[in-house]
Amino acid sequence: MRNSLFQIPKLRQAQVVLGLCSFVCSTIAQVRNPAAGHTDLTGIWNSATATPLERPAKLQGKAFFMPDEANEWERRTAEQNTDGAVALASTGVGTYNVAYREFGTKVVKTLRTSIIIDPPDGRIPPLTPAAAAEKRRHQQLLRNPGGPADLGLQDRCLAFVTAGPPMLPYSYNSNYQIIQTERHVIIHAEMAHDTRIVHMDGRPHLPQNVRLWLGDSIGRWQGNTLVVDTTNFNDAGGFYGDAGGMFGWDRNLHVIERFSLFDTNTILYQFEIDDPTAFTSPWKGELTMTRSSGPIYEYACQEGNYALANLLNAFLGR
Repeated sequence: MRNSLFQIPKLRQAQVVLGLCSFVCSTIAQVRNPAAGHTDLTGIWNSATATPLERPAKLQGKAFFMPDEANEWERRTAEQNTDGAVALASTGVGTYNVAYREFGTKVVKTLRTSIIIDPPDGRIPPLTPAAAAEKRRHQQLLRNPGGPADLGLQDRCLAFVTAGPPMLPYSYNSNYQIIQTERHVIIHAEMAHDTRIVHMDGRPHLPQNVRLWLGDSIGRWQGNTLVVDTTNFNDAGGFYGDAGGMFGWDRNLHVIERFSLFDTNTILYQFEIDDPTAFTSPWKGELTMTRSSGPIYEYACQEGNYALANLLNAFLGR
């Protein structure tokens, strides 16, 4: 007789799967062997923050909060997130309410007023004319899709901004597990269970004709800082979409990330973006990630999406 997981009741299935995941992750953590003398980044980290990606107009010219200003910003942000969710729910349709979100409640520990730190105005540089035209084309497809492939990568559960690189916060599932060995650093993103392998053995990047969703990541240690250089992205479209239309990355994108410990329970995460196809100039950002007790859960993107069948039938004209 076959002993299949699918013969187990669904609640028990979930318990078994979570137990297996917990066992595998704990076993890997026990056998990890970080290179001697280097910072150990192993653990589960959360990037949710009240700090905006770009600096708001009301904070123009202000790169850092004073402590009392940070407290006030956190209070107002929490109110806005709650009020916005209540207003959306009152329409009878919409997205998850605030109970299902994971809005950050604290600004980054550096007290910066935006995740973008360069250009100095805290804003992402303008798109090139070609990239702006491509963005408009994608937005038109999002409004009037002719088929599933016209939807954004996030709508199709193919790629999310949290996995990166760069790894940007979202309104939920902004969790990562880092497993570190002498030859590799593994970064597992909770959403949408993407795993990036950073090679630490000095190998060169892959040939230019090999293109990946998350790029090809090569790492090295610079003192106590892990530096990760990522190229070889595929041609999914460029980092200039909205939440539902995140079109992926431009194939000319080059990302440099730096991971260091801000304190025992905080990673300082810095990144540099260079993509002359998409942006008129390079740009940089930084944020802090807080250690979390976990665990990392499986992210099942379309599970329970009862509208999916009707959506696909509409495309097929049924």
